[in-house]
Amino acid sequence: MSRPWDHLLSEGEKRVYTGAGFGNQTAIGRRPALLIIDVQYRTAGTRSMPIDEAMREFPTSCGEVAWQAVPRIAMLLELFRRKGWPVIYPHVAPKNAEERGRLAEKTPSMWTIPPEGYDFVAEVAPVPGDILVPKRHPSSFFGTALVSNLIEHEADTLVVTGCSTSGCVRSSVVDAFSYNYRVFVAEDGVYDRSPSSHAMSLFDMNQKYAEVLPAAKLAERLEALKTEETV
Repeated sequence: MSRPWDHLLSEGEKRVYTGAGFGNQTAIGRRPALLIIDVQYRTAGTRSMPIDEAMREFPTSCGEVAWQAVPRIAMLLELFRRKGWPVIYPHVAPKNAEERGRLAEKTPSMWTIPPEGYDFVAEVAPVPGDILVPKRHPSSFFGTALVSNLIEHEADTLVVTGCSTSGCVRSSVVDAFSYNYRVFVAEDGVYDRSPSSHAMSLFDMNQKYAEVLPAAKLAERLEALKTEETV
């Protein structure tokens, strides 16, 4: 199976990681939860369009790659809802002038997003029963109630989707791994404004913190879990 990062790594680099023993497979636990991170119009735009055009609508938009990921996220979302497993939406809350700090220094454009940019993309929007986790920093864990929600629902495995691969997704995956969750990333259910950052972040997560798989392969493994095995 070809991987998104294959063209960016030399054979020597691949041998180093293999020789070091990185990249082993992860087993799915008994109770998975789905994270849909920041799939809002501010990261996707209101429709599929080239990124230069999309950024004229919302400067933080990732353009058409977002809309390529949305159907994969929707497929996993349908599976989780059908199985009765937790669906959680870590999302950036609207900004205000009093909370600028270092984030505003690095990415001041985030303070220019109009209110409608924070709406969830309709095709994968939350419904009653889903869990909303507003956040103000990249990681879905930092300063939020995410761990409390995961404990409440007895989740032991996280399936991660959303945006951006190199930013909020990666930081959330590293924190999830640090909390000792089993972590899976849908490689075609996450997106980024930079194809190179996207691919290398997937590689890094796959080697160290998570198992990265296409959404369809993840769905196959999840479908194989028996309902009575969950709690």
